[in-house]
Amino acid sequence: MIDVLLADDQALVRAGLRMILGAEDDLRVVGEADDGVRAIAEAARLLPDVVLMDLKMPRLDGIAATRGIVARCPGTRVVVLTTFDRDQLVYDALVAGATGFLLKDSPGEQLVGGIRAAHRGEELLAPSITRRLIAEFTRRADRHPAVGTLTDREQEVLLLAARGLSNSEIAAELFLSVETVKTHVARVLAKLGVRDRVQAVVVAYESGLVRPGGRT
Repeated sequence: MIDVLLADDQALVRAGLRMILGAEDDLRVVGEADDGVRAIAEAARLLPDVVLMDLKMPRLDGIAATRGIVARCPGTRVVVLTTFDRDQLVYDALVAGATGFLLKDSPGEQLVGGIRAAHRGEELLAPSITRRLIAEFTRRADRHPAVGTLTDREQEVLLLAARGLSNSEIAAELFLSVETVKTHVARVLAKLGVRDRVQAVVVAYESGLVRPGGRT
């Protein structure tokens, strides 16, 4: 069972989300929060698997709330759910520790699938914003020193992950077993000091390992 916390200041939105998630056998809404401060408190109290986080909330915005939840609840994944399709907001949310980003007008099946993907630790970005947001900010950071500690194989795995390939697709591309790919991914995350594949991909772009348009 995947426990979900809903963080949105609009009661109607929370009710709609609860209805969608309540129809799924493996999803359970364990709590709600109507502002960022309460979202952090409820996450710390309930320790949900996934938090659906609105960006625009009173007292504390979704980005700051995400940062607070990630710091206090390392096992909780935060999925930002918003109406704002803006590169800066998406980037800030990912840097704050969000596992993914979905628009509020996403179909119900995409929302449900996104929660499951986030729970598995997989990258989750709305199709309309998948690569452009990270590429836009490639110029902002110097190369991350930790990238230089990756082996050639680990860099290959990271590059393919940055292209959006799943573990099984990476395995097929590199003629490896899925379990071996999972091991490489785990080592990449550990060396880069990041929580999940989304954060690893951000580092890949920021460091210059991956260039806009998918160039290396």
